Amino acid sequence: MPPHRLELEVTETALLDDSEATIEILHQLRALGVRVSLDDFGVGYSSLSYLRKFPFDRIKIDRSFVGTLGESPESVAIVRTIASLGSVLGVETTAEGVETAEQLDFVRECGCTDVQGYYFGKPCPAAEVERMIETLNAVRRVA
Repeated sequence: MPPHRLELEVTETALLDDSEATIEILHQLRALGVRVSLDDFGVGYSSLSYLRKFPFDRIKIDRSFVGTLGESPESVAIVRTIASLGSVLGVETTAEGVETAEQLDFVRECGCTDVQGYYFGKPCPAAEVERMIETLNAVRRVA
């Protein structure tokens, strides 16, 4: 597989153990063409210094914020801020845990470049993937 087709997701806790050595390894992987994402951003330690030390290709906004958009003004502010930060840094942002059309509309409005969640599909056995893709293609043709 060509390296640019691979995206490695790193959590903030992985950066805590030995951040200098970890950052160096991530730089080496990126030099090979591997994309690197900072997963579950906003939970845990959420140090902005990680974004300065390493040029991540993507920031993934944790589902705990997306899931409470309708009930928490703090979650709204956090999602907006992370999406804006990604835009300013030239980094893609993925909103995790999108389950409703309202959440999808909101994260799009905020500027998230990608979304994932049960709104688009739930995990399924490998044998059902082909049928799911056919269904999605049929929906796309109608839309």
